[in-house]
Amino acid sequence: MRKTALLIIGIVTLSSCLHKISKILKANSHENSTVGRILKSDDAEYKYKMAEQFYANKKFNEAQELFEDLFKVYKGTDKYEDMYYKWAYCFYYEKDYANAENTFKTFTETFPNSTKTEECEYMRAYSFYKQSPKVDLDQTNTGRAIALMQAFINTHPTSLRVKDANDIIDKCREKLEDKDFKSAQLYYDLGYFKAAAICFSTVNENYPDSKRSDEYKLQEIKSYYKYAELSTDDKRPERFEKVISECSDFNERFKESKLLSEVNKYKTQANNYLKTIKNEQIKKAS
Repeated sequence: MRKTALLIIGIVTLSSCLHKISKILKANSHENSTVGRILKSDDAEYKYKMAEQFYANKKFNEAQELFEDLFKVYKGTDKYEDMYYKWAYCFYYEKDYANAENTFKTFTETFPNSTKTEECEYMRAYSFYKQSPKVDLDQTNTGRAIALMQAFINTHPTSLRVKDANDIIDKCREKLEDKDFKSAQLYYDLGYFKAAAICFSTVNENYPDSKRSDEYKLQEIKSYYKYAELSTDDKRPERFEKVISECSDFNERFKESKLLSEVNKYKTQANNYLKTIKNEQIKKAS
């Protein structure tokens, strides 16, 4: 037991020592790096010149460190605005979109009358767009991108960036639409047919101009059909009537759809079910 305890203490001590050594090596590496040596200089103009050079050579990590160090020197001077602008882009080019968004936002608040403010408002929204994840994940940033792009359009209706902003809004809405469709389809696949029907209907309501509207409507009809089919005898007539009603609505709204024949198949089957139910009721009554 004693040997085991001593071994554990030794491992913990060694691990702690290695961690400290690692920190020292990293610190020394930074001190000995080009940026580390520049940061130690007291010559602000030299630092500024090197920051600009790093930025021009697309060494954004190095430029970022130097710009940040120089803010305390150049704040309130003619150079401060341009430095802050480039600092924001350093985050963006390093793909640190969360910090880029925040820095572009701060730029617009700090320099509201700048000629670069419009661009930074757009880039703030675009940074949210760059954070928009895959369809299956949370789409909060997609929603924010839409809201900020729309705010940009409203604020700068004559901007040359309006077309790009509208294109991004369309892409974001397509992603949200796809996510909502997949959620509805999941209910269908799991056998929750009433919930699926409601969700497919909601997708159509939320995206009335979608190219897939007829597809969503068909899925809604299929869901109501399955729901009716699995219902108890007393609920079945009412629910098949709902299927027929939705099929009629499809025929009115999507007269040129390629899915019409499939919709009419469900309408015919629902009518046949109702006839069968009615015939059975007549037999029982007699």
